[in-house]
Amino acid sequence: MALNPFAAPAPRVPFVAAAPARAIEPCRIYGSVYLERDPRRRGYCFGVVYVEPEEGFADLLVFPEDNKLFADKPGLWYFTEARDFADYALFVTDNRGLADFSIHYTKVRSFAGCRKQ
Repeated sequence: MALNPFAAPAPRVPFVAAAPARAIEPCRIYGSVYLERDPRRRGYCFGVVYVEPEEGFADLLVFPEDNKLFADKPGLWYFTEARDFADYALFVTDNRGLADFSIHYTKVRSFAGCRKQ
């Protein structure tokens, strides 16, 4: 095209900023969950979670269910040992700044769920 004097120059493509990464909503996570701790498999996980030692700073209060059928609301999680059978695979990090959200385990089923922001 550079040798053809009658060819129109290629139109300029406007700069488009990259779309923001979709935010993970911890209030929608329930069911069977697999907690990944191997940093080499972090890319295969749905999100990154930090286990908060204090209840007041956690985004989500989690009650570990013994039966998968009862894990039907946000915060009610059935922990599975098989990654392939889990609804969500979450990577557990020790650094709170790298986490998408934080959780705290509760012993009372009725307390489980999202904290009102």
